[in-house]
Amino acid sequence: MNYVLDTNVLLHDPNAIYEYGPNDVIIPLYVFDEVDKFKKELSQRGKSSREVIRKIESLRQKGSLIQGVKLGENLGLIMVKYPPKMTLDIPFESKHSEMDNAILATVLHVMKISSEPTILVTMDVNLRIRADALNIKVEEYEGDAPKKIDELYSGDQEITTSQDVIDELYKTGAVNRQEHWDLYPHEFVTLKSDDSSSALGRYVLKTNQVHLIPNAKKRMVSGLKSRNKEQIFAFDILLDPDIPIVTLVGKAGTGKTLLAIAAGLEALEHDSYKALVVSRPVFPMGKELGFLPGDLDSKLNPWMQPIYDNMELIAHLKNGLGATYRDIVAQENIRIEPLTYIRGRSLPNQYIIVDEAQNLTPHEVKTIITRCGDGTKIVLTGDPYQIDNPYVDATNNGLSYLVEKFKGQDVAAHITLTHGERSKLAELASNIL
Repeated sequence: MNYVLDTNVLLHDPNAIYEYGPNDVIIPLYVFDEVDKFKKELSQRGKSSREVIRKIESLRQKGSLIQGVKLGENLGLIMVKYPPKMTLDIPFESKHSEMDNAILATVLHVMKISSEPTILVTMDVNLRIRADALNIKVEEYEGDAPKKIDELYSGDQEITTSQDVIDELYKTGAVNRQEHWDLYPHEFVTLKSDDSSSALGRYVLKTNQVHLIPNAKKRMVSGLKSRNKEQIFAFDILLDPDIPIVTLVGKAGTGKTLLAIAAGLEALEHDSYKALVVSRPVFPMGKELGFLPGDLDSKLNPWMQPIYDNMELIAHLKNGLGATYRDIVAQENIRIEPLTYIRGRSLPNQYIIVDEAQNLTPHEVKTIITRCGDGTKIVLTGDPYQIDNPYVDATNNGLSYLVEKFKGQDVAAHITLTHGERSKLAELASNIL
């Protein structure tokens, strides 16, 4: 089988060429024209462009890309193809889509010269529609992402058990994991019995036990108290220094950012970390801020205002009405900054919060996490249903990718927040609009 890769697939994941097993991978010649346009950018897209060029060049040195070069053991060939005629025989050809037309023409050419089925792989919805109209088989690139957002790991589950198990959990603080309990490290459990009693716990891999979450409803964090079960779970992992990476996923108004900031401030007050860094993508990542007037703070205000709003609420709870986020920032070692210039940095012993992480690609998330030094905890929050980045969607964005890849690791914990707590109006709008 032949898989023809669009430019956006390679920019999203330069390793995509190795994802198709023994099948042949074909790259249209015109893709390199597009890749070349981005290679000088100081952004993740530029980094991916350069990585694609290096990978293809290393393969070219092994043989002819026109004839095909072996990608590796148990893998197929990689080839570069183009149609023999410069005139593209595609209906309704227009200048605004010349490159897309060239890629479609290449696919049609491969379909003519090859007896194997040919599939176009692209993340461009419009191109998939046009390809289907030309009777071209087409797929969206998924990589390791879950096929549906509903399949994303939630971080908690309910288990029905005996009353004796629940009694033991309350009495001793932990119960051994039973064989039929299929749990990931740090997965939360709601144990229920036929007697309608229940208990909240978290599975700890090191002890192979479910540990009780004590005094969950009474815990105050930076003046905040959890309002539902998922928020109880969130505070439990946000305040655990033994879990260096936490992901919070949820729709608007569930409290993702507020909980993360409250926990970060609480940890900072107890001298658990030397600094709290709160950040979010200045979309698109790598975009310069110079087009906005004023100094750096003035430039950042439109992007960072949601973070300021959450800190303002915490300031009101801690210091009374009239307090502002500047009162907190002035007292603590807190930095609020964009992600634009994070590459190359090393951030040890810090509590890092990355908001709106659903707008990041998997490579951007990797870049951010690999900046974390010893003693650093990083929290990524976001809503896969609210994506502004045209190059990712609900399933292949960096946040969803991270949740799925790290769910079996003892260093990571995750919870999905489902109940909106901002206001009744906000919850109603989130559910029905």
